[in-house]
Amino acid sequence: DVQLLQQALQASNGDLAEAVAFLTEKNAKVPQQDEAAYYQTAQVNNDRYISVGSQADTNVIDLTGDDKDDLQRAIALSLEESNRAFRETGITDEEQAISRWVLEASIAENKASLKRTHTEVWSDSPNPHDRKRQENCPVGLKNVGNTCWFSAVIQSLFNLLEFQRLVLHYSPPARMQDLPRNQKEHRNLPFMQELRCLFSLLVGSKRKYVDPSRAVEILKDAFKSSESQQQDVSEFTHKLLDWLEDAFQIKAEEDREGEKPKNPMVDLFYGRFLAVGVLEGKKFENTEMFGQYPLQVNGFKDLHECLEAAMIEGEIESLHSAENSAKSGQEHWFTELPPVLTFELSRFEFNQTLGRPEKIHNKLEFPSMLYMDRYMDRNRDITRIKREEIRRLKEHLTVLQQRLERYLSYGSGPKRFPLADVLQYAMEFASSKPVCTSPVEDIDTTAPPGATTALLPPPARQVFFFSPQRVSIHKPFTQSRVPPDLPMHPAPRHITEEELRVLEGCLHRWRSEVENDTRDLQASISRIHRTIELMYSDKSMMQAPYRLHAVLVHEGQANAGHYWAYIFDPHQQRWMKYNDISVTKSSWEELVRDSFGGYRNASAYCLMYIDDKKPFLIEEEFDKETGQMLSGLDKLPPDLKEYVEADNKLFEREMEEWDALQATEPCPPDNTAPQHDPEYMEQQSPTGDSKHLQEDTERAISKAAAEHDEKSPEAMKVEYTRLLRFAQEDTPPERDYRLLHIIVYFIHNQAPKKIVERTLLMQFADRNLGFDERCKSIMKVARAKLELIKPDEVNMEEYEMWHQDYRKFRDTTVFLLIGLELFLKKSYVESLMYLIYAYQYNKELLAKGPYRGHDEELIAHYRRECLLKVNEHAAALFETGEESKVNAGLSIMNELVVACIPLLLVDEMEEKDMVAVEDMRNRWCSYLGQEMEPNLQEKLTDFLPKLLDCSTEIKSFHDPPKLPSYSTLELCERYGRVMTSLTLSRTPADGR
Repeated sequence: DVQLLQQALQASNGDLAEAVAFLTEKNAKVPQQDEAAYYQTAQVNNDRYISVGSQADTNVIDLTGDDKDDLQRAIALSLEESNRAFRETGITDEEQAISRWVLEASIAENKASLKRTHTEVWSDSPNPHDRKRQENCPVGLKNVGNTCWFSAVIQSLFNLLEFQRLVLHYSPPARMQDLPRNQKEHRNLPFMQELRCLFSLLVGSKRKYVDPSRAVEILKDAFKSSESQQQDVSEFTHKLLDWLEDAFQIKAEEDREGEKPKNPMVDLFYGRFLAVGVLEGKKFENTEMFGQYPLQVNGFKDLHECLEAAMIEGEIESLHSAENSAKSGQEHWFTELPPVLTFELSRFEFNQTLGRPEKIHNKLEFPSMLYMDRYMDRNRDITRIKREEIRRLKEHLTVLQQRLERYLSYGSGPKRFPLADVLQYAMEFASSKPVCTSPVEDIDTTAPPGATTALLPPPARQVFFFSPQRVSIHKPFTQSRVPPDLPMHPAPRHITEEELRVLEGCLHRWRSEVENDTRDLQASISRIHRTIELMYSDKSMMQAPYRLHAVLVHEGQANAGHYWAYIFDPHQQRWMKYNDISVTKSSWEELVRDSFGGYRNASAYCLMYIDDKKPFLIEEEFDKETGQMLSGLDKLPPDLKEYVEADNKLFEREMEEWDALQATEPCPPDNTAPQHDPEYMEQQSPTGDSKHLQEDTERAISKAAAEHDEKSPEAMKVEYTRLLRFAQEDTPPERDYRLLHIIVYFIHNQAPKKIVERTLLMQFADRNLGFDERCKSIMKVARAKLELIKPDEVNMEEYEMWHQDYRKFRDTTVFLLIGLELFLKKSYVESLMYLIYAYQYNKELLAKGPYRGHDEELIAHYRRECLLKVNEHAAALFETGEESKVNAGLSIMNELVVACIPLLLVDEMEEKDMVAVEDMRNRWCSYLGQEMEPNLQEKLTDFLPKLLDCSTEIKSFHDPPKLPSYSTLELCERYGRVMTSLTLSRTPADGR
């Protein structure tokens, strides 16, 4: 608002800092004449703004009262306005009905939220034993109202032991009362004291997690934000370090009067770089200090590419040349790196078209060990030489890749093929047996009895010649036998032996030349890639190692989301995940999955590296007298030790009072839980599907709050729309969205509307949802809707049957994935049982509908191939003649192959299964004419009747293997990896 900005400038007498302070003042006044314009509600993706103080929109309906007619009119209006969107996206009537009850639930929740007088936050489990810290387990931080940003940063800094010591041993200035208490000191010193108390609790508390409310409140006052607003990690970190720097500066100035004060925060987090550049032809050099170093993500694949781009700006050729050109640009060279090196990854950009910020989800890789030598000023000359060499290599690489592409995509039309294959096909054509007739002249067009072919086109009449009973459809790997007199491929009409000899010689020579050229190009490209990778691998460029200490992750969109941190524990040599009150063991693989980006909406937002040559940063403190490592309360100064001991005594007294109360109750309730629903009860962290479903649900609630209005989140509609989009999307072979969610599976298979509705409600009624204000309200609405569903509206037997089918579909998927993984590892004996059960379960599902299971031909193919491999393995053992190996081979045949053959014979769908059975039998029958030891002959004679039994009766079989439990995320990842591996390993022989 221009008027408000001008008022701020006038009030500040032109001082920009004072103007900003005026605008961010908690009680800043808005011009009265425009007050109505500021009180307005807006919906994301909607151009209409409803001004409460105007009559601009006559469709505004007051929903703060209890008038049911108003409620129904509001729902009707909302659905009317969204009809166009429904038509464009093809949403059905039943989906519109779902939208209606979602609107009812949303508006009901909104009315309830308007009547609240305070923001509800998490409250603790009434049983203090549930909140007791496990031995040696790190302490978590309670989320006191969208404060995950606070938890992620504070835990990352707390686990820097040098930083931890600085905070714990900070003492306020001795003359604190005499200091001129300006706004900065009035805020920073109390915050520093609260941070000391918080750190002391993280060190020595007996609680599983502690409450940071007092420190958070000071921060929130500074941010001037509502309690529900998500804070930006870099913004908060900047402000936190500024405050700490100021607090330590006050102390440093007091301790070193007359000397230049030394600030430990500056020494720990701040470095310097030299800006070398040319501006309008004039060279310059400036030294600048930096804290968090910002890096652009968009357009780069890894951290080094981001750094290279950040270190060079504009046209810099003139920096290295004797000529003084008019080009402008600059380079950055680090002259001094801080012990703690923090990178801000800029993952948000403003979309000018949409008028809102958007998150960049691109994948960006970063190493666990980062060598900074190439960016140091002391290596400026070497780095410039290497950069020039890399630039030259990349230019050469581009030329080679273009040349290789011409070999691999040959042709002038839209369809292109490898040149070596084109020459091979030409050779095959020339070498085919010549035919002297037209391809249509030797076809007998006589129709079968009772058939009329006169009206059929020539291809249809040809089909009847081969299949008098039915029209044959060509299937490359299930095609019936072809008459021997019909050539498999087109062939030349006339070719002499001399022509053929010359042509074959030329084609063979050309193909060899092309293959050699292709191999040479590929080898050269690989060598260049390797040379670039190793460009900075010499020891002189590996003298500034920085180890990854913490990764701050953001999941969500630009305007909403959740933060957590991965922090490396150097003493246990493992990664830990700090997610508010939850602190769990993790791994590099999990960190990569959540932090690199490109997979989900989660990605790293801030990287914290520490100087690997400065172990004091993460070293524990030792007692100077005894030499023993300090731990727990021994690490604390006296005042904080007393503070933590007092808090621990309070907690112990709380547990004693709880135990006494439980002992006096005659009939304690189950699980010592209260009869009413608490605001928040800490439970075991859900694992597997429940955890994945919980995350999806909370994400839907957050997204609805961000896109509509946090007081009326349409979370269920958001979630259903997301799942519907997955169901309607065409997916590549390596993805199957039915595995992501049961409702996607239901939509694919046209499950009844009421079953879909009840399933979605059950998801949002889950007690494991995070119990902040929105989640708790949505959960109550979902439960209320469930209670309104009458018993005759949903057939519970049918409901359970659909859910049972989905469980079987997931089991089928697990059988299939394990079987294929073992098959790809060539563990054929172990793979067979999984593939057998995958096929059987899948067959039962497909009997109910074509989308109930997986591709039947795919499973049949690998089941058949695995059986053939097992048969070959058993035969190889038999051929050794060694007693133990012979017995092992026959045991495999009797227990696996012979038992599985009836499964292939009973199903006549695949002719190739019949052929495979005959191949296995022929393999063993071939031994009958060979000379062998009498004992082997006897064993073979006993075994063959079982193998040759043509009965399709399944007499006995193994119990299904016990399946491991995979979460939805793990299952989808495994599915993608396996299907990608199948694609990469396919050959023309297997045909898939």
